[in-house]
Amino acid sequence: MRLNGAEITVLGAGVAGLALARALALKGAAVTVLEQAEAIREVGAGLQITPNGAAVLKALGLGPALEAASMRSRAVELRDGLDGDLVLRMDLARLRPAMGWHLLHRADLIEVLAAGARAAGVQVRLLQKVETVDLSGARPRLVTAQGAEMSPTLLIGADGLHSKLRGALNGMVAPFFTRQVAWRCLIPAEPDAAPVAEVHMGVGRHLVSYPLRGGTIRNIVAVEERNRWVEEGWNTQDDPMSLRLAFESFGPRVRGWLDQAAEVWLWGLFRHPVAQHWGRVLPEGAVAILGDAAHPTLPFLAQGANMALEDAWVLAETLEALGPTAEALAAYQAARAPRCARIVAAANGNARAYHLGSPLREVAHLGLRLGSKIAPAAPLKRFDWLHGFDVTAQPGV
Repeated sequence: MRLNGAEITVLGAGVAGLALARALALKGAAVTVLEQAEAIREVGAGLQITPNGAAVLKALGLGPALEAASMRSRAVELRDGLDGDLVLRMDLARLRPAMGWHLLHRADLIEVLAAGARAAGVQVRLLQKVETVDLSGARPRLVTAQGAEMSPTLLIGADGLHSKLRGALNGMVAPFFTRQVAWRCLIPAEPDAAPVAEVHMGVGRHLVSYPLRGGTIRNIVAVEERNRWVEEGWNTQDDPMSLRLAFESFGPRVRGWLDQAAEVWLWGLFRHPVAQHWGRVLPEGAVAILGDAAHPTLPFLAQGANMALEDAWVLAETLEALGPTAEALAAYQAARAPRCARIVAAANGNARAYHLGSPLREVAHLGLRLGSKIAPAAPLKRFDWLHGFDVTAQPGV
């Protein structure tokens, strides 16, 4: 085994970093994860693990933990935001039932992955904020906020949107503000809330909601088009009234949810290019990136966490097969970059489709209603290339 005893440092204890750490440790590597926070935790709220992501968790031996931490989603419903009328229902139970479609709190997924990583022998070091990454020497060189310096042989960046390693590999590129902002919040769920993801579509805005944690809480993400720039990131608190006013024209179901919002968070949505370089071999070491560090995506296809899981599997398999070589890093990027670029583009397209104005809106909704009666499975089949893909079953690297 090429990874048996190999010392590997991973930046970031998020979905990508922890999944990769477990995958590598299960192959015999000695993995250390550097996390800048004082505890492993995840901000945010709900997320959806679709069959392509669930396949990776199952292959990593975390299938039972995923089932215990999540709710199985039955359907996705597209609704007219103004009156709440159903436009299209996509029955998920009939497609890929073995892997399932899972609704869970982001923090619960992080807990599953962190427990899995530690059980595999991964060492997690907290309060390790990396300030700089230098790739000019024989090995990658890190400097932390505390002034500590490290020179790992194999360094992997799972450090998200503002990845220091991505910047060192590709230079800094300014993201493009989409003129869209998103709010997120959690409210108590109504009794017997069905495990269904609802998308309420309006002119220049939409809202997505589904229950979490056994139906005890409801996750809400609401998106509005606007010209005013908002900081990228999830740490800006906003007045709940601003959210209510943005969706005051929506139906009573949505307004009732938003009336319960006590704490809301706002962030700007930016488009980032897929990284040009995903890895590099140095004279005495190598580096690679994955997840949001390689391909940030807009949240309109529920694929950020799922892409990170796929990346983790492919990178671990490639390193085991070929070692930390130029051939391995090229194979990894060749396997992942085209698919991730397609997913990012599809997410961009969903944002436009949800926000149509008249008369395109009425025409599109009518087409969806008629199409669902003629071929009810067609809307989901359209994305079978995405959800039906099992990276763990792909031959070779």
